Amino acid sequence: MAADNSIHLAAAARQRHENTRAKAITAIHELDQAGAILTFESVARHAGVSRSWIYTQTDLKEQIGRLRSQHRPESSTPIPAQQRASDDSLRRRLEIANLRNRELADENQRLRRQLACALGHNRDNSRTAPSAHPANSSTVPIGPC
Repeated sequence: MAADNSIHLAAAARQRHENTRAKAITAIHELDQAGAILTFESVARHAGVSRSWIYTQTDLKEQIGRLRSQHRPESSTPIPAQQRASDDSLRRRLEIANLRNRELADENQRLRRQLACALGHNRDNSRTAPSAHPANSSTVPIGPC
């Protein structure tokens, strides 16, 4: 009959769990002391553990959340109403941005058409006189087709 080694396996699992917790706790303290931004990702990376494992540890989650809230900058004083942008001002800025976006889209389309024409002319020229226009030195002015 085979020996029952489950006791040793359970002890090894407990030890691995405790070592992992110790690495995570150390990482939290080191990041906090360094003034780094505490995120689950940064703690996991620093400790060499998985982020999902940290989420399963309630006390570590709470500690990270508590330290994050302590490091958040104090909310600034509210901007007085006279200095805030009005709805009309924000709408106007949005209209201007949309107009500029349309202008740039139109310019892109125009440049794409010019490029297509230039490439077509280049292809036609290379078919009619390949020796007269070597591939490296052919130039086609870009302009209206």
